[in-house]
Formats: sequence, C-alpha cells, structure tokens
Amino acid sequence: MSPALDPRPVAPRPKGEAWLGWASFLLMIGLWGAAALAVNSRFLPAPWTVIAHISWLTNEAHLLPDFAVTLGRAALGFVTAMVLGTLIGIALGRSRLVDRLFLNWVVVGMNLPAIVIAILCFIWLGLNDKALILAVVLNKTPLVITNIRQGVLSFDPAFDELARAYRLSRGQTFRLIHAPQLVPYLLTAARTGLSLVWKIVLVFEVLGSDSGVGFRVSLFFQFFDLKGILAYTLVFVAIVMVLEHVAISPLERRLLKWRTDQT
Repeated sequence: MSPALDPRPVAPRPKGEAWLGWASFLLMIGLWGAAALAVNSRFLPAPWTVIAHISWLTNEAHLLPDFAVTLGRAALGFVTAMVLGTLIGIALGRSRLVDRLFLNWVVVGMNLPAIVIAILCFIWLGLNDKALILAVVLNKTPLVITNIRQGVLSFDPAFDELARAYRLSRGQTFRLIHAPQLVPYLLTAARTGLSLVWKIVLVFEVLGSDSGVGFRVSLFFQFFDLKGILAYTLVFVAIVMVLEHVAISPLERRLLKWRTDQT
C-alpha cells in the first residue's frame, strides 16, 4: 500500500480539549491588554479600544466594502491558481517528458520575488484588478503545481494495473483511483495557498490599488493610525479563523475520513 493511500493519520484531538484553543486566544488578548496598559502609548492601543474602533469603522467608514473587494480578489486568484496548478501538476506528474521540459519553469516561478512579479504586471497591464489577480495567480500556481506533481508521482502503480484489469475508463480511473490519492495533496496546496494568497493580495493592494484592505492599511500607516491598522488586522484574523474552523477543517475531516477508518 502506498503512503498516499495508507498513511498513519494523526489521532483526532479529544473533544474535551477544544477549549484549549480558545484559552490560548484569550491568553493572547490578555497579554496584549496588559502590555497596552503597561506601555500606555497611542502606538499600542488596548484590545478593547481596537474592538470599539472596529464597530465605528463598520458603521461609519469603509471596512465592509474594503474586505468585500479584497475577499473577491483573493477568491478569484485562489480558484484560478488551484485549477491551473492542478492541471499542470497532473501533466508534469504523468509525463516524464513534460516534467523534464517544464520543471525548471516551476522552480523559477517558485523563487521569483512576488514584488517583482507584481511590479511587472502593473507596468504591463496598468494599475487595475486584472494585473493584481494575474500577479496573484503567477505567484501561487507554482506552489500548487509542486504539491500536485508530488502527489501524482506517489501514485501506486498497482492500482493502475487494477484499473486495467477491470477495464475502467479514464474518467472512472481518475474518480475512483487517482482522485482519492490526490486529495491530501490538494488540501495541502489549498491550505498553504490560501494563506499565501491573502498576504500577496494585501501587498499588491498597497503597491498599486485604490481599494481594498491593503490600500486602506497603507492610508492608516501614512497617518500612524495604529487603531485602524489593528482593527483591520483583527477582522482579517477573525475571517481566517472562521474559514479554518467552519470550512477547511470540517472539509478536511470529511474527505480524509477513510484514512482514519482504516486504522
């Protein structure tokens, strides 16, 4: 049995220990509040001050529209990069000729500085959403390709022989044999890629956009508005945590349930 199909899954965390995650979050807030009281400076506002400022930004300013714009850009770049990276990764993993011909392109893409790609896209296409999303896709796609290629290379040849013995079509072979083996690698690419996309979109918005979270944070920076910067940061963290615990982790447990069932 291949490692992709017969891994040793990590034992599920006991439900009684779920409170530890929330305790660590409360501890972080407590340490932040204690540091703010000790420093007593406008450059380190207390968490309750920042939370109150979030309420004001939501009602009186541009917080919700800014996050809507950034989320839309991140989602479009993420989905595009995942689709392209998956298709190219499968091609590289299944064809030795294609792999040898284009693998160096992937290596170069993974190591090109994101800031350079962004500047080139903005120069070539202008300061618009097309350039920003293209820069995001160019930065994230090599990471997806690498993960998917590794997953394809780890396929167990015995299952391909099984597919031929049962005369499965290409579609059936992919759905019943290849796709389950790729799921862990897809999830890894999605999880790491999502965190990367957030950061890249924000940086690119600072560089060349007139909307979005990155643009707003750059304005806060110009006026040394620490409350605004930390308010947007807290909302950003809250969105990431909701995605992790409401969408990504439940999906991961559901798709990989067969791995724990085998143990």
